[in-house]
Amino acid sequence: MEQTKGSLTVVSGFSGAGKGTIMKALLKKYESYCLSVSCTTRKPRPHEVDGKDYFFISQDEFDARIERGEFLEYARYVDHSYGTPLPWVEEKVKEGRDVLLEIEAQGAAIVKKKRPDTIMLFVVTPDAKTLVQRLTGRGTETKEVIAERLEQATREIDRISSYDMLIVNDDLDAAVERVHNAIQTLKYSPIRQADFLSDFRKDLIGEREKL
Repeated sequence: MEQTKGSLTVVSGFSGAGKGTIMKALLKKYESYCLSVSCTTRKPRPHEVDGKDYFFISQDEFDARIERGEFLEYARYVDHSYGTPLPWVEEKVKEGRDVLLEIEAQGAAIVKKKRPDTIMLFVVTPDAKTLVQRLTGRGTETKEVIAERLEQATREIDRISSYDMLIVNDDLDAAVERVHNAIQTLKYSPIRQADFLSDFRKDLIGEREKL
């Protein structure tokens, strides 16, 4: 079986677990991956490039895309809208790219509902103590904010059962390989090879009729 079609992978995880760092390392190491580019209604910041960092569009255009069902998921933060463009994702997958989408658990559930073949990975630290150490080590958050992060992580644990695989980030290089191996393996699960199985069935019928 030749794999020519790409995949969509949602990467979620506790704040401080290192999911962003893992994804950056994965993109650097393997050429098949690309990071999902979101649409936003906010103005570009210095050095941000349209189509690379974000697709910068007006609120009217954003609303029109919602009406046309062109977002995998979308949300509004601090007076601006953000959304994952479905046509862009589908185009990259058809090109054979493995698209990575970093998103929190609630948004991930929406994506999974719209695209059941989405690969779902959740990044965690080896234990709670390590998570606290990483959050503290940032040196940018107060104790109150850290406590809020931990409370959020406690709520997110209940959603992890809907994911395909847990990625323990105890060592960056090892975690990157775990993510890579998980994606490349899960791409071949039956639900993600429906087209291949459909063609196989047709070919079987054809071969039977030749007998």
